[in-house]
Amino acid sequence: MSDRANDPDEGVELLWRQRRGQGHGLDVERIVAAAIEVADAEGLPGLSMRKVAERLGFTTMSLYRHVPGRERLVDLMRDAVLARLPAPPGQGSWRERLEAHARLDWELRRRHLWLAEARGTRRLPGPGAVAHYEGVLAILAETGLAPSEVVAAADLLGGFIDAEALTLVEAARAEDDSGLTHEEWWSGRDSLYDRLGAYPTITALWEAGGWDHPEDRFAFGLARILDGIELLITRNRDETRDDSCRMCGRPLDQPASGRRRTYCSRACRQRAYRRGRSG
Repeated sequence: MSDRANDPDEGVELLWRQRRGQGHGLDVERIVAAAIEVADAEGLPGLSMRKVAERLGFTTMSLYRHVPGRERLVDLMRDAVLARLPAPPGQGSWRERLEAHARLDWELRRRHLWLAEARGTRRLPGPGAVAHYEGVLAILAETGLAPSEVVAAADLLGGFIDAEALTLVEAARAEDDSGLTHEEWWSGRDSLYDRLGAYPTITALWEAGGWDHPEDRFAFGLARILDGIELLITRNRDETRDDSCRMCGRPLDQPASGRRRTYCSRACRQRAYRRGRSG
């Protein structure tokens, strides 16, 4: 592996370089497209430079002249797939647009299960990934949330989608390894079920049909996250509308422009400061 493969700046240049296909010869676009096909068929663990080269009919070494290593190839694959995600809807409430965008993201990850594994705290983003992130942030930035809350809400939503996608990866891998579907494997666990009668809550929920018609995990989780964001937006708006002194409760005369007042007098501000210091 060359030093280029471990150089983050080289990775940024590779991701953000303007690339165009070169006909029937080997180029980055063809390599990335073939790698996506391999990962879709075999998962990320089954991806290798050798398999991509074989699919294209070239030697493995010829790939390294265009892509310095497997990890950089995964960065390129991730960015190419995320670039296919449509832009967030332009009409509707913030919640409707964010939900629509999340569902498009979910469908993309169901088509490319390996995408959930191609993540990490130091995974370099390219223009496709950044445009995707920008779209989510733009929707949330319109809600009046504080900048740090916008970022936290976007990251919470993205983490949830990734986590749910990973369950699909794990289920698919377990089915391949065992030759049994999820339902077939669990239906054969009588030795476990015979022991669950000693747990009253599980037994009561079972007898009440709690597992007969399970909720759609993704839809349920997405709705709860959006509920939480909406509650935060409402709370922030209520606090903004509070025009009373935080110390004594007297009404405040707010200036027409500039910073809003939170205390009616210097005395109340000093009392609040002393209370904070003593607490």
